[in-house]
Amino acid sequence: MAKKSAKSGAKKSGGGKIKITLVRSPIGYPEPQKRTVKALGLRRMNYSIVREDSPALRGMVNAIIHMVKVEEAK
Repeated sequence: MAKKSAKSGAKKSGGGKIKITLVRSPIGYPEPQKRTVKALGLRRMNYSIVREDSPALRGMVNAIIHMVKVEEAK
């Protein structure tokens, strides 16, 4: 659980940018989660994207939080 609390520190909804990195493979997870990974533009392991923070994006990230690392982008 300590790992999850570390991630929550980067989850500030302030309208900035967030960096999302795929750290676990979607293989073996339900199809809707695989589609969410693809819709975010995460193509392979350790691939990162930077997106504008929004409630819709946060909802997608929360659906696959066990597969990604979320940080504030600089």
